[in-house]
Amino acid sequence: MTDELTGEPRRAELVERPAVTEPTMDPMGPSRVLVVSPYYFRSIRLVWFAAGVVEVLIGLRFVLELLGASTGSAFVVLVDGVSTPLVAPFRGIFPVSGQGPFVLEPAALVALVIYPLIALALVSLIRIMGSRRTPAA
Repeated sequence: MTDELTGEPRRAELVERPAVTEPTMDPMGPSRVLVVSPYYFRSIRLVWFAAGVVEVLIGLRFVLELLGASTGSAFVVLVDGVSTPLVAPFRGIFPVSGQGPFVLEPAALVALVIYPLIALALVSLIRIMGSRRTPAA
């Protein structure tokens, strides 16, 4: 873009963008709205990303064990090694069943349910800590 008066190229102008906010209902009354600061969105995204990675690893572990994947494969060993500490707190809740190399591991299914709930709790806590009250428009 060029300046109309001088014909010289214009420098990029910094434009102040409005803050991205997420209004929620205030339990103290309808006259105010809780607004989450845009600086906390990065933390929220990080929590959901980490939860997604954990879910993918545990899901892969469950499918690989259910289908009887070979423990001689480097990929299977990697997924098993990384996901074992994630599934360990849930072992012993239900018995492991299977026949031969085909294993149904209920601990992995429990972990697939619990970790998103933990992520949801963390995101809710971040939103509470980062919210501020503003008058409703």
